Amino acid sequence: MTSFSSKKLSVLFLAAGLLCACGDSQSVANASQATAAPAMTQQAPVSSASDGSETTEDLMDSNIATSGGDMNPGENPEAPGVQRWTGDLDEMEDRRVVRILTVYGPGRFHLEEGRGRGIIAEMATRLEEHLNKDIARKHIRVFTIVIPVARDQLIPALLDGRGDLIAAGLTITPERQEVVDFSIPASKPLNEILVTGPSAPAITTLDDLSGEAVYLRESSSYRESVDALNQRLADRGLAPVTIKSMPGSLEDDDLIEMVNAGLLPWAIVDDYKPQLWEGVFTDLVVRDDLVFREGGRSAWAMRKDSPLLKASVDAFLKKNRAGTLYGNILINRYIRDFDWAANALSEEDYARFNELQHIFQKYGEQYGFEYLFAAAQGYQESRLDQSVRSHAGAVGVMQLLPATAADKSVAIPNITDVEPNIHAGIKYMDFLRDRYFSDPEITPLNRALLSLGAYNAGPARMIRMRAKAKEKGYDPNVWFDNVELVAAEEIGRETVQYVSNIFRYYLTYRMVAKQELQRAEARRAAGISDVLDR
Repeated sequence: MTSFSSKKLSVLFLAAGLLCACGDSQSVANASQATAAPAMTQQAPVSSASDGSETTEDLMDSNIATSGGDMNPGENPEAPGVQRWTGDLDEMEDRRVVRILTVYGPGRFHLEEGRGRGIIAEMATRLEEHLNKDIARKHIRVFTIVIPVARDQLIPALLDGRGDLIAAGLTITPERQEVVDFSIPASKPLNEILVTGPSAPAITTLDDLSGEAVYLRESSSYRESVDALNQRLADRGLAPVTIKSMPGSLEDDDLIEMVNAGLLPWAIVDDYKPQLWEGVFTDLVVRDDLVFREGGRSAWAMRKDSPLLKASVDAFLKKNRAGTLYGNILINRYIRDFDWAANALSEEDYARFNELQHIFQKYGEQYGFEYLFAAAQGYQESRLDQSVRSHAGAVGVMQLLPATAADKSVAIPNITDVEPNIHAGIKYMDFLRDRYFSDPEITPLNRALLSLGAYNAGPARMIRMRAKAKEKGYDPNVWFDNVELVAAEEIGRETVQYVSNIFRYYLTYRMVAKQELQRAEARRAAGISDVLDR
């Protein structure tokens, strides 16, 4: 390959490495009209090719393309690699790029030390080898790039030409088959079942869910299964199951973890998923007798009328999917290397929450923070335990350094006492939010999430990460799937996990608070004494 061609291709891959879809939720029904702004992240650079041909890492090392300037996708949407394109495998080979859409998350696809890790990262490298097995190709290789997007953006991004394949455990459903084609199954036959945890009431049949609530993502195949159950219940004159929407940023693994910890009573998942956590989540009860959908299969997805791509992917999956030697190696490699959220509603922890919530309410109202959000942060920092001291000298529930509390921006003394400690922590969050994230284009939730990142990693670091996010074409005003990805690359898992866990706890506290309010209202409506609510 000539030097000019090498540099030109390096520009393509650097620009492509900056593209990752983000935007509002889109359903399958309106997926073809998706208009989310494009952005992208690179797949883990592959090792040097044994035949001496250039690798992704070689191409990324060229200094011909730097971040910002004309190569900033946000400023130049027509930059190479940022353009939307469609077509079959032959056209991808001409462009020498196959883009794989997935969902960001530890174990599946995450960044460590600037490189992609996880099952999909390794499958992408393996697919690249498969695509280049034709010896006639010699040094002119086709590369794979992994593009993490929000789960409800997978199909819209595919149809919009911002990716070529979806590898994210999508279940084959009739609704989805209307808009995309699927590969051969990537999984063994699976059932959608109920898993329950320590907070679940007794349940014998699916009929016992009548009048109960289930929490699930609207974009999941489980929504279709619950709709079908509700139709059967209605046919027999029974009350339907109430569907409570969960954020698209939560995956089945998150829901399984929350059920195990008692944060949710139950969840609907594919039957193989709890098997992956056997020995990890010991309070989970797998109810494989309660089946919502039987014999489903997950697969990779592609645009319709892509016979060449489908044939190649089918051949690849036959040798690498779950159940094969390589597929099983990847599952065993990545399912246990996570930091799991603790049980935020354990008896001891929840007692501390009840004891301290009036303090969180008092200062949350004073500084304009939802008190449940502040309480979730305190839980992440210390499990709401004022006696906690860190090796660095951080103190109490909010784990503040005395120097931070004494600074003029906070100026709260006596943080060894619980109320001043919580006051100081919330006031510091208020300072970070108003000083660094006051842009009106930032939503209230993202102002809070970015402030959490600054609380954990430091405001100067967060300023740099937002600037780098903008250079890479991400939205610097959005944490999840945007600044979060830069934090993962720059810092590692700590800050990403910190913000993610607090968001989970916040959702949990919100659900509990709502349930407590509904219970109190029902008791009053029935004329029952409120002695138990005091």
